[in-house]
Amino acid sequence: MATASVSFKSREDHRKQIELEEARKAGLAPAELDEDGKVINPHIPRYMSSAPWYLNAERPSLKHQRKWKSDRNYTKSWYDRGAIVFKADKYRKAACENCGAMTHDANSCMDRPRKVGAKWTNKHIAPDEKIETFELDYDGKRDRWNGYDASTYALVIERYEARDDARNKYLKEQQLKKLEKNDQNSEEDEDDLRVDEVKVDESKQMEFAKVEKRVRTTGGGSTGTVRNLRIREDTAKYLVNLDVNSAHYDPKTRSMREDPLPDADPREKFYLGDNQYRNSGQALEFKKSNLHAWEAFDNGQDVHMQAAPSQAELLYKNFKVMKDKLKSQTKDTILEKINDPYP
Repeated sequence: MATASVSFKSREDHRKQIELEEARKAGLAPAELDEDGKVINPHIPRYMSSAPWYLNAERPSLKHQRKWKSDRNYTKSWYDRGAIVFKADKYRKAACENCGAMTHDANSCMDRPRKVGAKWTNKHIAPDEKIETFELDYDGKRDRWNGYDASTYALVIERYEARDDARNKYLKEQQLKKLEKNDQNSEEDEDDLRVDEVKVDESKQMEFAKVEKRVRTTGGGSTGTVRNLRIREDTAKYLVNLDVNSAHYDPKTRSMREDPLPDADPREKFYLGDNQYRNSGQALEFKKSNLHAWEAFDNGQDVHMQAAPSQAELLYKNFKVMKDKLKSQTKDTILEKINDPYP
């Protein structure tokens, strides 16, 4: 964008201008003043402080960056909803034929169409509405909350509180009925009946073991059950031992390979480290099957653990059977040679 400072400057003048700007930024020279005598921050870029050429500004200024098209005629007020100006007793000429109001005609009437309009019955004449016109600015026209009355939300709160009170009252009545019927039962039955009303309400509304959420699919979306990875009451890995020199915790992979409490009683520990789970149980069997698939593929067999897992698992089972059979045959031949005195 072309600015007001388009006049030609020699090399010497340009160098002096740069030195002056550096001195102003360092605080060695006084800051520049605009047309109104206000100080211009020397760290503001030149393309912001220099006005466009069509404003005919003789010196740098920030007036073009401010809101200079402000109109005092604009207002932020809103329509007075439901306001009544006047209510007539008889039908008036040029009024609405349906309801009898003077502020609109029959085509614009928002009341229910009457079988016989107010023009012919002279009964139930609707009041005249209060008509207002506002000149709103750009923001006022696009403000979706303009005219919203926050006090109306109190009605929503009252409705929900009344619903909760009615529910609690109903639960108490049901518990009293059960207690009256089972007065002759044992104390254990009475304790079971005296269930906290809050727990009864929560058990009806939610299930603690699972969390329901929307799952996006190509068919438009369907509900799916997503379980939590960890119960909230369980202690996290990195909180088992707060010692800095204890087992290392990797926050990126959320893994802790070593045992955080190696000297503690094994019967009291609930977490032994990720390596303990990787080297025991089905994880170890999975490693062996993977290793067997790799070795079989290197030996020329067409087997792949990820492409055909069922085939690889079946080959591994057959391999274990053949291996055990070969071990037993070898053992039998060795025993025969030992037991036979005359080979």
